[in-house]
Amino acid sequence: MKISFHGATQGVTGSCHLIQVAGKNILIDCGLFQGSKEVEESNANPFGFDPTTIDYLLLTHAHLDHCGRIPLLVKQGFEGEIITTGATQELARIIMLDSAFLNEQDVKRQNRRKKRKSKALIEPLYSTEDALHALDFIGREAKYNKPMDVAGGIRANFIDAGHILGSACIFLELEENGKKRTVLFSGDLGSDGSAIIRDPDKPPHVDVVVMETTYGDRSHKELGPSIEELFEAINETVARGGNVIIPTFALERAQELLYYLHEGWKDKRLPRGLQTFLDSPMAISATNVFARHPECYDEETKKLFADGHDPFDFPSLHFTRESIESIALNNIHSGALILSASGMCTGGRIRHHLKNNIWRKECSVIFVGYAARGTLARRIVDGAKTVSIFGEEFAVNAKIYTIGGFSAHAGQNELLAWHRAIGKPQTTYLVHGEIESMQVFAPLLHDTEVKIAKRGEVYEL
Repeated sequence: MKISFHGATQGVTGSCHLIQVAGKNILIDCGLFQGSKEVEESNANPFGFDPTTIDYLLLTHAHLDHCGRIPLLVKQGFEGEIITTGATQELARIIMLDSAFLNEQDVKRQNRRKKRKSKALIEPLYSTEDALHALDFIGREAKYNKPMDVAGGIRANFIDAGHILGSACIFLELEENGKKRTVLFSGDLGSDGSAIIRDPDKPPHVDVVVMETTYGDRSHKELGPSIEELFEAINETVARGGNVIIPTFALERAQELLYYLHEGWKDKRLPRGLQTFLDSPMAISATNVFARHPECYDEETKKLFADGHDPFDFPSLHFTRESIESIALNNIHSGALILSASGMCTGGRIRHHLKNNIWRKECSVIFVGYAARGTLARRIVDGAKTVSIFGEEFAVNAKIYTIGGFSAHAGQNELLAWHRAIGKPQTTYLVHGEIESMQVFAPLLHDTEVKIAKRGEVYEL
């Protein structure tokens, strides 16, 4: 039995881990690398294994950094079975098709410039056709806490990770030549007390843990004060006569913010003249998926729906799916709250809204999620005085807020509590975190051998 790591090693994107057992190759996640131009170009590099040899792909959840290279995997010969929860099946379809479309559009723009300079043209990482083909390999639907036999010697149980709709930790029971081992992949762990979905399930006792460390170096601000800070930032910006721009991840973060904005509107804590726009076709589609999966809700959200209240809607909220509707937002110079993807400002419509508002001192940009190194969001959060958007330099005059309490990732204290609940695993591999975060977190883990996973290295289970 062997495990190797092919992404999210000393970084927070590109999750991809390989288990070899009982003559089968099982991949856990297959995500895109995101960040700087150099990081994103690495998506075209070899996987580190032959895609044609992969028998099963178990998907923890639908974020792009966990599922975004699946179309490329299929393009290069994968013909195995993709197993995940029902909600993740629906959301991954949206994510992969959107990723393919954006990649094609970006390549078209680049090739127009290359043609003018008589340079060689480039191909997209994968096409919409590749993404559609990848959907053909989605197989069995995993149910929370319902173990399934994946193949001989391989049993999997998906338990709620509390991160986004449909997210799961994956518990594997492995057997080969009479030897048995248990391995738990954390996927991305959610924060306790978040709106809409349930808190993470208690993990089982296992031999080996593969654990995310996104916030291994710090705990989050309490949620209550974060909501207060959000409302204050919105009210202050409207009073200055500006717009509020919130880069948001289309899955979970957008829906969670709508939930709190709904509460703020209902309690009259937001300006009555404030017009709120969810300007992300993917986020709009994802919000519709949420309504179809009450099995993922916490009790409070279930009750809201049961009582006939939609927590994702209120009178001043507008969904702008079409491009022409998004472009029209450029004509609104004050009193607008625009939520748009992507959360790290690496693509999507958010860059257009930043282009039109970030240089205006009466406006605000509010970051409510993680920003990886090399991304536009990280440069703004780190205090850049100017930023390049679509090849043009803009002064950062808008007021910048970073509100950490909304993170869909567990903070350090929650990660430690989750790991303690496992008992005393023999080995813990740290993944999905920047090296500084891992170096802070590793000494805090006791009664386990801690290894910071290295890309491409093979470890015996």
